[in-house]
Amino acid sequence: MLVVGLLLRLGVGWWWQSRLPPGTQFYFGDSQTYWDLGHSIARGGPYDAGSAESRVFRTPGYPLLLAGLIRMQGEHASVMWARALSAVLGTLAIGGVYWAAQQLFDRRAALAAAAMVAVYPEAVVAGAWVLSEAPFTAALMLQLALCAAAWRKDQSQSRGRLAWAIAAGLAGGIATLIRPSWLFFTPLAALLAVRKPGLEKRARPWLLASGMIAGLLVAMAPWWIRNARETGHFVPTTLQVGASLYDGWNSRATGGSDMSFVPPETRAARTVYATTPAAHKDTFEYFLDRWLWKKAARWGFEHPYDALRLAGVKFLRMWSPWPNITEFRSWSAGLPIAATYLPLMLAALVGAWRFSQRGWPYVLLWLPAVYLTFFHVIFVGSLRYREPAMVALCVLAGGLFAIGCSTAAAGTVPGASAAATK
Repeated sequence: MLVVGLLLRLGVGWWWQSRLPPGTQFYFGDSQTYWDLGHSIARGGPYDAGSAESRVFRTPGYPLLLAGLIRMQGEHASVMWARALSAVLGTLAIGGVYWAAQQLFDRRAALAAAAMVAVYPEAVVAGAWVLSEAPFTAALMLQLALCAAAWRKDQSQSRGRLAWAIAAGLAGGIATLIRPSWLFFTPLAALLAVRKPGLEKRARPWLLASGMIAGLLVAMAPWWIRNARETGHFVPTTLQVGASLYDGWNSRATGGSDMSFVPPETRAARTVYATTPAAHKDTFEYFLDRWLWKKAARWGFEHPYDALRLAGVKFLRMWSPWPNITEFRSWSAGLPIAATYLPLMLAALVGAWRFSQRGWPYVLLWLPAVYLTFFHVIFVGSLRYREPAMVALCVLAGGLFAIGCSTAAAGTVPGASAAATK
């Protein structure tokens, strides 16, 4: 399955690159930013998005990966190498799915879940883009698999359980450094471990929770220290949160992303910054982030019904069975996505209902879908934002498939698998 998944992603990456206009490297503007930051890191330059006023523009997880690739390939590294990196990371996510499913169900479920992710069109396409989806999904699945390992550890092996939990927190920190919106997932997962003791008859929830939080803090501390030195403030992720919120909450918002407001708003904020001496205690980047935060929040509070309507639009954009991207709205591209998404989602929903009572790590398999939805009905919605959650849901679908096969073979409804009840 790993080989099939890798070849599919490499093939789609080559096809995607071949369809771009001559002289064009990327379809998404975000890809160019990641690529430029990777080049800057590789040559020892400043970590900024084109100017000293954009020092906390992106978290460094994905640019660091690209920088390593560029250092190996040279300053003129081909973008196809970046697409190949995404393909490899997407393949690693398949391995994470297999490991999680094997621990929580059995080998049959693991094979089924891995096969689903290997050929699932959305996951394949995400493994061809120069975007954060592929590395984020790999880190997300690593975190969930490590959580399962910590949960399954024998009670007498407290050190081992703590080590797995710390590793899960580190993976959560890595995922956050790739995708900033993931910051609150690890504390939420830790809280659920503590607040659901009925599910954890043989686990030590406080040990799991404290280990995960410790791992997250270790992973995030260098970035927090660096940001405090750059801005004089605690910045947990980036100074693009204000722009992202304004993208989702403004009078012209449609539910999709349209950052055309950035230049005029930046000019307006710069005028106020220049004429307000008290503002000079902050960097302009920090001031602009708060400027957009306040404008977006003010619009949301003044137009609650429009904000609620937009939330519905964003939800539909994120969970639509038909693609939003123009290149994928044709029948030839849209039909395979819809035909695989709908049955997979149905199986995942049934799996979530059936398996959640087994314990905390089963709940964590569907929690990313809820968590990411919450964020993207506030910011902007798109199919690409659900893809990491869909990969996690494949574990539940694989478990349901395995139980269905066992039922068909034995003619009886089996209980929990041995892997889930150790």
